Amino acid sequence: MIRCKTINLRSTFHTQEATFTQPRAIGAASVVVQADQSGKTRLANLRQSGCMKLVFPKMYRNDIEAVLVNTSGGITGGDTLALQAHAKPGAMLTLTTQAAERAYRAQDGEVGKVTTHLTVEDDAQLNWMPQELILYDNCALSRRLTIDLQGTAQLLMVEPVVFGRKAMREVLHTVSFRDRIEIRRDGKPLYLDGMDLSGDAVQHLARPALANGAGAMASVVFAHPDAAGHLQAVRAMLPATGGASMLTDELLVIRCLAPDSFELRRALMPVLEHLSQKNLPISWRL
Repeated sequence: MIRCKTINLRSTFHTQEATFTQPRAIGAASVVVQADQSGKTRLANLRQSGCMKLVFPKMYRNDIEAVLVNTSGGITGGDTLALQAHAKPGAMLTLTTQAAERAYRAQDGEVGKVTTHLTVEDDAQLNWMPQELILYDNCALSRRLTIDLQGTAQLLMVEPVVFGRKAMREVLHTVSFRDRIEIRRDGKPLYLDGMDLSGDAVQHLARPALANGAGAMASVVFAHPDAAGHLQAVRAMLPATGGASMLTDELLVIRCLAPDSFELRRALMPVLEHLSQKNLPISWRL
């Protein structure tokens, strides 16, 4: 006689599923650049791990352009990404991203975390030019950007954010987005900015005092000895939904709203080219 033992596959499956932890993306990258005796910026150190990579397009100028690639394809709850970049005296570095970053739907209780720390030493220049961050419904993301400027260091920073893709008719009813930007010069706060967007983003952004229904926004900071000399030219380039002000004699700040990512980029590109005095990174022009 053959005896058979019945196994309750359904119960076993649900027991395993309840204790299963989803894999999450972890990535880190660190880059250091320095100027040689001829004034050309060269790579001094590079480390990268996990889903974060840096690639360097061939340049025919004295500066270096580094393109950040997130091979996980986006950010969801539980992901952890960290970037450090250091420009030594006299070096010129531009940091950008391969494409728009995406903050996808997160599981309950899980938050994606992105931290970026940039150091710019005396007489160095750094352009922080990531492409848009696109928020999706039910995303949960916490970001922190810290920039340390030393001495006469110069900075051009842009941070564009898109609240759902208009062409795909995406609507953000449930989001959790916490964003912090801190810029210091010689250890003293120069620029502090923060955003906490939680709950129904559509309702929040519809308020006239916030975004008046805009679907995308960007912040630009330009720290340069001649920043005031660019104020009038920048104001002339901006649409009616953008504004520019001098926070100090050497700190120009721009805020721009747009109905979607296309209009935001169309408003930003001439401003960024004017302030950087060079063509935008290749990934911006594809």
